[in-house]
Amino acid sequence: MKNPVYWVVLAGISIALIQQGLPVRSQGESQSDNKQMDNITIRQGETLFLSCSQGDFVTHTAWLNRSSILYAGEDKWSVDPRVSLVTLNQDEFTIKIEDVDLTDEGQYICAVQTSSRPRTTSVHIIVQVPPKIVNLSKDLVVNEGSNVTLMCLANGKPEPAIGWRMLSPSDDSLSSDSEVLEIPFISRYRAGVYECTASNDIAVDTQTVELTVNYPPSVSDGRDVGVTLGQRGVLQCEADAVPEADFEWYRDDRRIFNGFDGIEIEDAGAFSKLTFFNVSEADYGNYTCVAMNKLGSANTSIILYEIIEPTSSTLLQGPGAVQDGNSGTSTVFTPTCLLLIVLLQLLLKF
Repeated sequence: MKNPVYWVVLAGISIALIQQGLPVRSQGESQSDNKQMDNITIRQGETLFLSCSQGDFVTHTAWLNRSSILYAGEDKWSVDPRVSLVTLNQDEFTIKIEDVDLTDEGQYICAVQTSSRPRTTSVHIIVQVPPKIVNLSKDLVVNEGSNVTLMCLANGKPEPAIGWRMLSPSDDSLSSDSEVLEIPFISRYRAGVYECTASNDIAVDTQTVELTVNYPPSVSDGRDVGVTLGQRGVLQCEADAVPEADFEWYRDDRRIFNGFDGIEIEDAGAFSKLTFFNVSEADYGNYTCVAMNKLGSANTSIILYEIIEPTSSTLLQGPGAVQDGNSGTSTVFTPTCLLLIVLLQLLLKF
């Protein structure tokens, strides 16, 4: 019993396939038909079908990838599990390559040996690869005034176009159409999320970088607070800073601690509150709020002053009351008193 053995002779793109035991024609003694098909473009990860027509009196067929035989008739020569035979008959010879990758790119040849002459069909496979960002700057924490460089590198085929933009808060003026985004002397208003986009004809890949800008505290002007004796009073202080500021409260040059003389200090993010639950005469005066972080400090002054509530006697005094500046007593002329005075003057005339 004879085992089929195939010889592949490449001369340009012509191929002669003969069976063992049969005489081999020289290239000059044979005629061959060579056909070049249009390029096939396929995306990475898709399935590729390669097909060629057979014709009558076919004795041998083969599919080749460059110089490697994939299939010779029904015999699989490739060790790649992704390659399989789909159809083989007198009309068609089709193989399948699953999960196509860049390594599959190149020229493929279908060789058919008929009783009269060999025939080859060649096709070039182009594999397109969606963009993928492979190198991106890490999230950054910088001090205000620093120079910042953001880098983004991507692979893909066709080669992807790369761009930067400030995503949040959105700022169209801060963008770049290259792999690098330069931000000189960065300010606190440039802190946020930056997006790198890599795109080609197949797809788009995006990734983000968060940029944090540290800066020293700035404190809002304090608002003086008036409180009635014995009532509850609250002094508030607000600071803008990154990282968040720590707060300290002072009365003159003396620092106030939480719980000191019934005073409560409560810090919450950018705010600090100094609370008096029962204001006394000794509590009135000037207070200083100091906000600080590792980059600096700022302060503001707030005055706690007394509000005098009206007494019952002053409530009885109407708009006709006359205040005696020496004695502090007042005389109230009501409409009834005025009427009596007028009647008394009339009686005196008679």
